[in-house]
Amino acid sequence: MSTTSTADRILEVLEQDAQASYAEIAERAEVSKPTVRKYINQLEDDGVIVGYSADVDPKKLSGKTIALVGIEVDSERYVEATRELKALESVESLYTSSGDHMFMAEVHAADGDELGRTISEEIGHIEGVTAAHPSVLQERLK
Repeated sequence: MSTTSTADRILEVLEQDAQASYAEIAERAEVSKPTVRKYINQLEDDGVIVGYSADVDPKKLSGKTIALVGIEVDSERYVEATRELKALESVESLYTSSGDHMFMAEVHAADGDELGRTISEEIGHIEGVTAAHPSVLQERLK
């Protein structure tokens, strides 16, 4: 048996395949199905597992543009701007960042024109947002 904790082994399996059955997770994590169920319930209750999602290759989506947008916000408007960014339907995911930008947002749009409008008219009009730098995703490599 692995020296990695049971929770870590279960999470590793889920990160590789969020659709794995309890039986598959149990086999790959070297634990029983009831143990998997117990740990997953606890990890969900503790907020460690916050959801399950599908990885999408943007190149294979017809009529869909996905961009990572670096966003800068005035520090005195941080809380309000965060709340407004999280409320935008076009913002699929929002992260704080220690890199070049204060926030990184995953933005989905029908095409480049809609992406531009979303950035300028929705994100750019939030009070306190000082800059938005999009990087359009081209192809998923891994």
